[in-house]
Order: sequence, then structure tokens, then C-alpha cells
Amino acid sequence: MNYLMRLLPLVFLMMTVTTQAQNQPKDVLRQKTQQQLQAIIDASPAVTGLVAVDLTSGEAFSFNAQAVFPQASAIKVPILLEVYRQAHNGKFRLTDLRPIAPGQVVGGTGIIKDLPDTTAFSIRNLAVLMIALSDNTATNALIDLVGMKHINASLQAMGLKQTRVQRKMIQAAASGRGEENISTPAEAARLLQLLYKGEFLSKETSAEIVAILQKTNRETSRLAPGLPAHVPLAFKPGILNGVSTEWALVLLPERPYAVAVMENYKVPGQAERVVEDLSKVLYQYFWRLGNATRYGTYVDPKLIK
Repeated sequence: MNYLMRLLPLVFLMMTVTTQAQNQPKDVLRQKTQQQLQAIIDASPAVTGLVAVDLTSGEAFSFNAQAVFPQASAIKVPILLEVYRQAHNGKFRLTDLRPIAPGQVVGGTGIIKDLPDTTAFSIRNLAVLMIALSDNTATNALIDLVGMKHINASLQAMGLKQTRVQRKMIQAAASGRGEENISTPAEAARLLQLLYKGEFLSKETSAEIVAILQKTNRETSRLAPGLPAHVPLAFKPGILNGVSTEWALVLLPERPYAVAVMENYKVPGQAERVVEDLSKVLYQYFWRLGNATRYGTYVDPKLIK
């Protein structure tokens, strides 16, 4: 009995310290944000995956992070990386010209299908068209250039086991057979972090790829409505029937973050603004972290340590 009496104050002290640690303002803010994100995801009839990584601290919000989703045009990011990898390794120069034969032209998004003269484009210009205008003809030409098996081998070598290119663009029959281009929120977020940190090949190459992602038409982003117009966004979205994806670096000066959000099994007409609502919650969280002291007072971000 005396032993228990002596032990109780120690237990109480440990509980008090733990409670205080859990109730630090930033921890409470994070918990509230986690709950807000969860509520948005739970309210949707679709399956939703999300990974949002704080590029300052490395901390992340994660929901269905390992689930495999069709990527639609977001898969063009790994294709872009392989183009730059092979150029870096000397297989070709980005200034080399690639002819586009009439039989190579496909429909869907892009501009090449509407051009009267498609004789040849530099590899770099095809890469920009693939991302900025999501050009499907340019994408297929680049897949032919670098080889689907090489794209996937490079992804495997990077430790990305679920991200795969399995068909070209605008191949309905292949899609019907389940030959989709796939990834997970976790693996997409990992690629985005490599680019932001300058760890893909070199700082210069990573920066050039991020600059290309910033050329994407902002009006095609579902994350953008949750952000102020002045916040830079480097991103690639994708849409298929029942599927919506977006990979993005939100270059918020005070607290940049990476986002990979994916939906499938969507129900037409229901929960149409899931990505937009998630984006708004994430922005509010990271803006506050970047503009407040640990006690929650907003000050000049330069003064925050």
C-alpha cells in the first residue's frame, strides 16, 4: 500500500507532462487540421488518397497513402523525369529534333493535333508541351523515345514499386483491360520532394523540371481554388472517368509543401469539390505555421525561428 502511495504522484506527474506535451498549440492545430481533412475525405463516396508533406520539417498528413490509383495525365511527371535522366546520361540532347508523323498524332488534350505543320519538335519542347498543355501526342512521342521499360526500370531503381507506365495516352482498349498508368499518394509525394530538394540528378535539373511544372495552365488545377492567386504552384493534374489526380508543389514562401491527392470510384454529381476543400484546409494550416510563432502570434516570417 505504501509503495502504491509513493508511486501515485509519479504517475500523476507523468500524465501531466504527457498531457501538456500533447496540448502544445502547434500540436492542437495539427490535430484539428487532421480532423478537418478526415471529415472531408469521409464525406465523399469516392476513395480518396492524400499525402501532404511539410517541405520545411518533413512532417506529413497521410490518408490511404499506399493505395494504388490510376493517374491519368499525372503520370506524365515520371515520363518527364526519364526524359531528363536519359539526356543527362548522354543518350540524346534536349535540343535534338524529333519528327512527328501524321500517324503518331492522337486526340485528347494538347495542341499538336491542331497544328498544320508537325514536322519536328525539339525534345525539350515536346517535354514542355507534355506538361504545360498535357499534350498526348508529345507524351506518346517521348514514351517512344525513352522506352516504357526504361521508365519503369528507373522508377523501380528509385524504390518506387507501385508507380508504373503501362500504356500510352488515348488507348481506350488498353484502359478497358486494366492497363492503367498507376501510382500511390506516397510515391508521388516522394518524387515531388526529390524535385523540390534538388535531389533528382542535380539541383539544376530538378529546378528546370519544377519550372516546367509551373508552366501548367493553373485553370486546370483543382488545388488552385484553395490557394491565393499569388502563391506559386508547380503541378500536374489528371482526369479519367471516375478518377481525379493532382501532384503539386505549393511554393508558399513561408512554408512550402508537396501534395499528392487522388480519387477513384467517384460518383457523378456528388462531392465534386473534395480536392478544392482539402487544398483550402492545407493552405490555411501551412500559412499559419509559416506566419506565426510557436504561441500562435502572427509576425513577419523572417523573425520566426
